Amino acid sequence: MSIKGKGVFIALHQLPSHLSHGISLVAMKKDTHRPSLTHLDQEGRVQMVDVSVKSETVREAVAKGCVYMQPRTFELITTGRAKKGNVLTTAKIAGIMAAKQTGYLIPMCHPLNLTHVDVKFNLQKEQSAIEIEASVKIVGRTGVEMEALTAVSVAALTIYDMCKAVDRGMRITDIRLIKKTGGKSGTYLAEEDNGENSNK
Repeated sequence: MSIKGKGVFIALHQLPSHLSHGISLVAMKKDTHRPSLTHLDQEGRVQMVDVSVKSETVREAVAKGCVYMQPRTFELITTGRAKKGNVLTTAKIAGIMAAKQTGYLIPMCHPLNLTHVDVKFNLQKEQSAIEIEASVKIVGRTGVEMEALTAVSVAALTIYDMCKAVDRGMRITDIRLIKKTGGKSGTYLAEEDNGENSNK
């Protein structure tokens, strides 16, 4: 057994027995505090997390993603001339619907009674890109990060579906969590918004 630290490597068999025993106990105790995967039980099998004993709090999550396309495609969307109809309105509705169905799409997610879902679009003409932002809120026992990420994903896929006839090379990228609040773990802000990843 060995212990690694910042610039330090200790082989326990090289230490006196009375020292190595104490260090090994400390090391074992420290391991118990490492983050664990909550969707795995003690035997490594998948499980749905039991949130029955958790307190209901206001929880919110914000996610973003981006769809890059040809300038002509961007123009068709922003001028409302896409053959299938209003692309952004359809994508917004799809994103909201998807957030509400997340528990049926992701196996270990809980079905939730969401209190608010919104999907917004930031049109970036110079990059011929559409940034998608979804925000989800609930008063409940578990977070809504997956609901926000699902809303962004399905909104992006809807944009692709509405425009694939003219641009099959569209790229869906950078889908990520930007912010979450509420619950025992508190607030998370992504690096792009806070200068550094943080868990408060």
